[in-house]
Amino acid sequence: MVSLQPEVLHIQHLRHDNTPMKPATLILILKGGPPAEILLGYKKIGFGQGKIAGIGGKIEPGETPAEAACRELTEETGMHVSPASLELGAVLEFRFPHKREWEHLVHVFTARTWEGTPAESNEIRPQWFPLDAIPYSRMWDDARYWLPSLLSGEKFRARFVFASDNATVTQSDFSPLPLQPLTP
Repeated sequence: MVSLQPEVLHIQHLRHDNTPMKPATLILILKGGPPAEILLGYKKIGFGQGKIAGIGGKIEPGETPAEAACRELTEETGMHVSPASLELGAVLEFRFPHKREWEHLVHVFTARTWEGTPAESNEIRPQWFPLDAIPYSRMWDDARYWLPSLLSGEKFRARFVFASDNATVTQSDFSPLPLQPLTP
């Protein structure tokens, strides 16, 4: 298995008006060997409120995607992970033709080592889920397309286009992640 250095793979995509998509991260903590559980959380406020989602958020200026993922994990759960222990699993492009401000480019990392116990924050209520009981019906529609592939060890780029309801995926496509770093 080839492990990419998360900090060197920073991809930028443009929206329809040639402005950059919002860069964001997700971090999926996997427990067990082989993994038997995944840490997800109930989103209490903000983007995705009311859904079960991965832990993550926006990339701040000057941060790498891996640094942002670690910061978001600490802010939202109190847990700590080193950027060096992250593995990049996917880069996801989310297109919302009927709500362009929701468009994001998300770097998805997995981690199998961490410090601390997940604790509820004002933003998220973390919960461990068995891999065979992930609540896809309570998540963004795209998760059912990409999360099983990521959990099976695939590394990929994917693009999802949402319908006018901004909830249903109408189009998706996948390609393997390159083994070399990409330049913007």
